[in-house]
Amino acid sequence: MPPSFRQASLAWLFSSAAPSLAFFKVPCSTPLVIQRADPIVQPGVASGHVHTIMGGSGFGFTMDYNMTQTSQCNSCSAVEDKSNYWVASLYYHAENGSFIQVPQNGGALIYYEQRPDPTTDGTIVAPPAGFRMVAGSPIDRSDKGNIASYARNFACLNYNAPGTPQTHGFPTTNCPNGLRAQVYFPSCWDGVNLDSPDHKSHVAYPTQTYDNGPCPASHPVRIISIFLEITWHTEQFADMWYGDEQPFVFSFGDPTGYGLHADFLNGWDIDVLQDAINTCHDGGGDITQCEPITMQPDWVTDGCIVERSINEQIDGWLDALPGCNPIQPGPEDAKPVTGCGAPTTIGEPLHYYTDLTDSHDWEWVGCTRDNVGGQRVLVGSFGGISDMTPAKCVDKCFAEGYTFAGVENAHECFCGNSVDEDKMPTVTPMGNCMWPCAGDNLQKCGGYGFIGLYRKCDGGCSNLQYPVVPH
Repeated sequence: MPPSFRQASLAWLFSSAAPSLAFFKVPCSTPLVIQRADPIVQPGVASGHVHTIMGGSGFGFTMDYNMTQTSQCNSCSAVEDKSNYWVASLYYHAENGSFIQVPQNGGALIYYEQRPDPTTDGTIVAPPAGFRMVAGSPIDRSDKGNIASYARNFACLNYNAPGTPQTHGFPTTNCPNGLRAQVYFPSCWDGVNLDSPDHKSHVAYPTQTYDNGPCPASHPVRIISIFLEITWHTEQFADMWYGDEQPFVFSFGDPTGYGLHADFLNGWDIDVLQDAINTCHDGGGDITQCEPITMQPDWVTDGCIVERSINEQIDGWLDALPGCNPIQPGPEDAKPVTGCGAPTTIGEPLHYYTDLTDSHDWEWVGCTRDNVGGQRVLVGSFGGISDMTPAKCVDKCFAEGYTFAGVENAHECFCGNSVDEDKMPTVTPMGNCMWPCAGDNLQKCGGYGFIGLYRKCDGGCSNLQYPVVPH
């Protein structure tokens, strides 16, 4: 950011009352799903590039506010926030031309900052139900030199050295502790439209700088300022740099970083968010000090996932980026590319668990905590299987006359004839049961303290998991 913008921002901050510095942070512990989906820009179809999506499990290819409210688990911590947040995924581009996804460090950290308009009475409102917006553009390949460009940047993390200046494009040197992308959403609203054709025109940045100052007359309503951080483990590729360019590329074919963008689809309980805006003034951003907001336990946020519905490879080594996304380095704006033959069909969910309904007449029940307070979910029998798979555990339990089987810790098989109601899965996605099986690392066999349950079908498999119990 040019000094004039930064100095103006700091001058306004330090001249303001303490509540204006308050904020609270919503941590998202894992991605909800990673796939080519974007219900804001490309609703109802496979989107052009891969996104990493956080938030409520009501997420889908087409969404409205009511759909957000069907969320029964959440990868973010606030129970009352069933919103969805997403950014493009990051890939490493190898010297031989192949690509592999860069893992995230957790999910995301969402800041909700009370930054009032200094020319008004200081009122800040919660975005209404149905509100959505986009910050940034995937076609950018150069610094546009405006406030919207300055609202997106990168921090090269190095915890053992002095901080380095943030950059608007990808850093050109290795970041020892990872790369953090930072996106500040517009905080001025026209007060009428919940969305706009370009998903930006109904909102605007303050006229002074992206995070402070007065709103333009065309967008007079100050909404809560939303700031998003996502960190990638780029340090895992430190010994794989080559040539004279940095080796990372966004999923839409951007090797510059200037196309960084993010989407927000509001799913908050609006009354709760407004109460938090009005009353939560902790200067350290600790959400646990924000009384109106209820926190979910970590095991719920860690385990909340949505199964992908586009049958294509997006992880592992790839010959090309998913979708039609050739590398476009700019500096001119990128151009849309089509006709590459990428999958367009939105199909049935691709299960993370092994489906044994047809082969064994046993059905998946769900993932649940085990050995809580020394109490096991299945108490009939137990055995370790060195070449464990779900099928081998089911066969063992069936041979011993049991109707429930459970896989855990990659190689442990538990059997029983019943499961107490209070031990049944309360979150149907199996994010906590993703340990590779000892006998087949492409299948999943529970986790540490989490058991993946199967049940013998009685009169035909229902193919229905137990209902989620909201938290």
